[in-house]
Amino acid sequence: MAKPSKPTDGELAILRNLWRSGPSTVREIQSTMNAAKPTGYTTVLKLLQIMAEKGLVDRDESAYAHVYRARVPEAQTQQTLVADLLDRAFDGSAGRMVVQALAAQKAGPEELAEIRKLLKDYERGVK
Repeated sequence: MAKPSKPTDGELAILRNLWRSGPSTVREIQSTMNAAKPTGYTTVLKLLQIMAEKGLVDRDESAYAHVYRARVPEAQTQQTLVADLLDRAFDGSAGRMVVQALAAQKAGPEELAEIRKLLKDYERGVK
């Protein structure tokens, strides 16, 4: 099977829901999304059907209400999206991307400590 395609913004909203809540029905996903922003049941259903075709979610049809789960872990999806952005916007330069990310959004002390640790690990060759 081909690797899953990159999710759209709407698909990412559903995936975030599934990563947080675990396998869920359309009604459960729609209810959670509707609390943040009005979202129709049929909209969520259609997106999930498209996402299943794209390989972003799996659908369990054994129960009356189909249950969907994210096919790819959150970290893997994030890496795919970052790699795409890195190539398209920063010509492959991770350094330029990090500088722009920090310029665009102020990092808190915990995030800066995590970044420093990642850089130290990277310099030591730890993955």
